[in-house]
Amino acid sequence: MAERSFKAEVEHLRKGAGDTFTGEGILAITKALLENGVGYVGGYQGAPISHLMDVLADAEELMAELGVRFEANASEAAAAAMLAASVHYPIRGAVTFKGPVGVNVASDALANLCSSGVNGGALIIVGEDYGEGSSIMQERSHGFAMKSQFWLLDPRPNLPSITKAVKDGFELSEASNTPVMLMVRIRSCHVTGSFETRDNVAPPLTVKQAIANPQSDFNRVVLPPMSYVHEQDKIKNRWPAAERFITENKLNEVFGPEKAPLGIVVQGGMYNGLIRALQRLGLADVFGKTEVPIYCLNVTYPIVRDEFDAFCAGKDHILVVEEGQPEHIEQQLGAFLYKAGAKLKLYGKDVLPMAGEYTGQVMLDGVTAFLKAAAPEMLPGKVRAPNAEAPQIPDLSKTVPIRPPGFCTGCPERPIFAGMKLVEQELGKHQITGDIGCHLFGSLPPFEIGGATMGYGLGPAANAAFDGGGERRAISMLGDGGFWHNGLSSSIGNMVFNKSDNVVVIVDNYYSAATGGQDVLSSRAHNDTKSTGNPISAALKGVGVEWIRQIDHTYDVAKVRDTVREALLT
Repeated sequence: MAERSFKAEVEHLRKGAGDTFTGEGILAITKALLENGVGYVGGYQGAPISHLMDVLADAEELMAELGVRFEANASEAAAAAMLAASVHYPIRGAVTFKGPVGVNVASDALANLCSSGVNGGALIIVGEDYGEGSSIMQERSHGFAMKSQFWLLDPRPNLPSITKAVKDGFELSEASNTPVMLMVRIRSCHVTGSFETRDNVAPPLTVKQAIANPQSDFNRVVLPPMSYVHEQDKIKNRWPAAERFITENKLNEVFGPEKAPLGIVVQGGMYNGLIRALQRLGLADVFGKTEVPIYCLNVTYPIVRDEFDAFCAGKDHILVVEEGQPEHIEQQLGAFLYKAGAKLKLYGKDVLPMAGEYTGQVMLDGVTAFLKAAAPEMLPGKVRAPNAEAPQIPDLSKTVPIRPPGFCTGCPERPIFAGMKLVEQELGKHQITGDIGCHLFGSLPPFEIGGATMGYGLGPAANAAFDGGGERRAISMLGDGGFWHNGLSSSIGNMVFNKSDNVVVIVDNYYSAATGGQDVLSSRAHNDTKSTGNPISAALKGVGVEWIRQIDHTYDVAKVRDTVREALLT
């Protein structure tokens, strides 16, 4: 089961050399993986990358024909650990998950992977969930790439560029023995377009062939003294190799006139927005022909200093278009200029906002502010005039009511909170934490139950500080998706080990609703390739939970109320 079936679209993945593929970004990435000899693919679903996992699940038959192994991993950490197959074997592997929360969950495995380095190409495809369409905290994955030193691709949001980035990513990884992160933003994941396809390629070495002849290299193990050698290898060998590959293969792109007094450095993923802003100012056309030089960073880490210096030659003003904070790229480029004693002026977060999504209007305002300071003569007359500012947008909050998300009409989770609310009216307010997913809607009116969430499956762990034998027990919400992702070990196991007296309400709707409707271990649906029908109650008993009550009909509000009361008073 999944949010959407791609059975029909998957047939397009069989297209070969000379054919044209038309569809959305997620499908294009899947096709590019098959064209580039990937040996195994895994990941964990979550917007905006859920559809990639759904596509892969629907394409298992095709991948099996090519000898490609597919794994729907239990978590992002499990997915990242799967890339260990590329450490000792020359096998290309790819995993995917939502970022940056997925990167956070996978951080232990990713850090070890980056230390040991890889033999085969290792690609981490991250759905960068930032901006107004995001469902998580507003952070970037860029900082983790810098911390662990794996290379970060941010391709222009069109299908030819995205599919090329998959190919470039594998080759860059192999050329520098370093894992590569391919970042696809929300709009990149769902952009539609077309590209000329190539034949699918079976992996030169399959995982089945590799396991028949096991390999190991003690120098790859992340233990002293090898870990110290790994760090030196990163700086002395892998980094220069990556820069050579980036430069020689022109992974970054330069557009516009060769000579001009100003220029713009932009993340590849923000290229379309920048071109649109220049088009609105009459400085570019719809095909990308621009009067302002653009240095497009399809690789945002590492920054190749020689390329940047060449772009800056002869220019007096440079704008950095970098969405999100901190301004990692702007700081790096500023350091380059300072150390070189350059006189040119660097613009960035002074004309563009430090935080928030760079929407069309935000981009237009920022580029206009830059040009007003650097080259006012390039602007149209009415924009160049000092008093001709954009009209003020009315404050819609005065007339349009706020509409926070809430439970769907008839949702079987709603009566659970109704029962809990009745108990609250009787016994008073309790300390309650939530879990990622619909349960968080309970923190909003009219229920106002729960006020914190610290991660997928971590609701009970978030209440551990309140397990001190006080007058009232704390209550934690946990969904079935969160339970199987991280909750069984980090929350339930933690409670059992510490002899917790708190209460956990587990909402089991038999699939992972928070990530798009995929099956989990406790799903009741039959799944030919996955093990389902494993009840959560059995898992709880297995780790030592003794007090368990199960309610199968949540619309029985009185029973919910009485059971919650029993849990709090027994």
